[in-house]
Amino acid sequence: MRHRQAIAALALVGWFLALYLWLYQLGVGGPLKCGTGGCEIVQTSRWAAFLGIPVAFYGVVGYAAILTAALVALQPAWLGRRSPILLLAALATGGVLFTGWLTYLELFVIHAICRWCVTSAVIMAAIWIVALHALRTTPHAPLSRTPAPRTDP
Repeated sequence: MRHRQAIAALALVGWFLALYLWLYQLGVGGPLKCGTGGCEIVQTSRWAAFLGIPVAFYGVVGYAAILTAALVALQPAWLGRRSPILLLAALATGGVLFTGWLTYLELFVIHAICRWCVTSAVIMAAIWIVALHALRTTPHAPLSRTPAPRTDP
């Protein structure tokens, strides 16, 4: 249960961070509070959108999906089940892969580092680590062994 709570808390923080970056990209949030100038370079680069959609919006949706899955997994009916952890691990793996690609772009293509993006990458990596740890420590549910129906002549 603690794993699911930790994932929910991390996803909530990540959601607010992604929302802040998305509002900036929409022109609603005002100037970025970064301090290094790298955030502006990254957020205004041609890589700030993927398939015509701001990358930060993918973060908003991704973190919301993880948060929703974690909150559902905390419901009593789901506490004893392994499937929510599998879903959380799958979502976190997708998030880590996408974040890894974005970090590669920052380092080797854009040549600028956004502190907010790095913070989001750390949050997603933490979610992934917690989800994988939960996956390893959550016992498998025993398979029900129902006998085959008898076919006596």
